[in-house]
Parts: sequence; structure tokens; C-alpha cells
Amino acid sequence: MSLSVEAALTRWPGAVTFRYGDSAALNAEILALVRSGAKTVSCDALAGFEARGEVLPEPGRVDIALDWTGRPACAVKTLAVEHLRFCDMDEDRVAPQGEFRDLAHWRQGYEAYLRRAGVFSPEAVMVVERFRVVEDFG
Repeated sequence: MSLSVEAALTRWPGAVTFRYGDSAALNAEILALVRSGAKTVSCDALAGFEARGEVLPEPGRVDIALDWTGRPACAVKTLAVEHLRFCDMDEDRVAPQGEFRDLAHWRQGYEAYLRRAGVFSPEAVMVVERFRVVEDFG
């Protein structure tokens, strides 16, 4: 039996829920990277958070990552958050994201992702979050 969202939120007071990615396949890929420890940094456009009405990550807060069906997958603690433009992303911030070979691969993947969301711009402000898994509900 899997943990309910309510139980996860009770276990981690003050947490908010979120989903990685914009499809079931991407969500599953990212969750696997997070759970394995290969992914310790995530990012998205500030405009994407605003368009979805999502709360921004905050250092020190623990949030609940959901699988694509809405079940709690893991709890992650935000360690640091920074904002920088899409065009200013660098290799040092790409490597710990886990899913990209290099900066060019990151730009290609994120441009496609942000275009699907209707928020791409080379000047788009990106919210870059460094985190660690504090509990895996799997």
C-alpha cells in the first residue's frame, strides 16, 4: 500500500507537492535520477511556476515529489535556490541535474520543454534548486 498525499504532508508539515516533468515518461525518468542520487539539482522557468500557480522552492523546506498519477514518491529538502537567465546557465549547474550530457544538451532539452510550456526565451529567468532526498516513499 502506498503512502497517501495526506499522510506524506502530515509526515512533513509545511511541505507542498509538485511533479517533475510534463509527461509520465519524463516524470518517471526524473524520479529515478532523484532516487538514485544522480540528480541533486533541478530547474524550471520562473514563468512556468507562475503559469501553473506553483509555490517556489524555499531553502530549508521539505516538499513532496509526486509520481505522474499523484502518489507521493519522495520527500526532498531544498538546500539552495538561485535565479539566473536561461542564457547564463553553465556546465557546473548542468552536471548535477543528472539527465544531460553537457550544456548544449541541457539547452536543447530545456528549450523544447519551455517551448511546450509556452514560456521559452533566452532571457527566461530560471529557478535553480539544489536539494537532497530526505525520504523515499517507494
